[in-house]
Amino acid sequence: MVDSHQPIVISQHKGQTSNSRDPRLPSVDFPLYLITDRKLFSAHCIMYMALEKILEAGVKAIQLREKDLSVKELFDMAVWMRELTREYNAKLFINDRIDVALSVQADGVHLGQNALPISAARKIAGGKLLIGVSTHTIEEALEAERDGADFITIGPIYDTPSKLQYGPPIGVDTLRKVKSRVSIPVYAIGGIKLERVEEVKEASANGIALISGILAAKNMKETTEAFLRLLQ
Repeated sequence: MVDSHQPIVISQHKGQTSNSRDPRLPSVDFPLYLITDRKLFSAHCIMYMALEKILEAGVKAIQLREKDLSVKELFDMAVWMRELTREYNAKLFINDRIDVALSVQADGVHLGQNALPISAARKIAGGKLLIGVSTHTIEEALEAERDGADFITIGPIYDTPSKLQYGPPIGVDTLRKVKSRVSIPVYAIGGIKLERVEEVKEASANGIALISGILAAKNMKETTEAFLRLLQ
């Protein structure tokens, strides 16, 4: 089934890498990539209710990113999220843990810079998972594409508390340069608010990745709908 929201721009000016994606995998065709942070909520059940409202609003991809949970806790959360995302025909990605992603039949895994190499992740996944990679520089973006990532996030584009450990914001100029040099989908992340979406679009991003931009909003469903309208 084709998702109703299409990516902003899909660049096809480069050929496939030697470690190209399995053509049987689903396409990377979502404009908004939501990343979880349960610490923004007073209880897990409140986060679950919030995620359901966000999915009702039209989000088609969620990354479960709760790095401090035990494997058992992460698995339990992933089982619930797999059921919920299936109900709304949305993709589920698990941060770093390939074993958990495979065990719950997630759509993909998202790797940080300190995670397993992409080639190892691809081998373990056996062609069953999309692989996203977090990048923060042009060099990391080029390496991720060369190694066979299906898509990348790049940032932080703007100032944001959740990305302080990655240094100062890289800005839309770096985003534009990355888009000119890679052919896989690129998602801008870091401090993206509604009033900044147009600037990110003009830099040719395929979409945006958000955490607090939606999860800290007073009305998450309305905010999600507003982001999706701007991304169409």
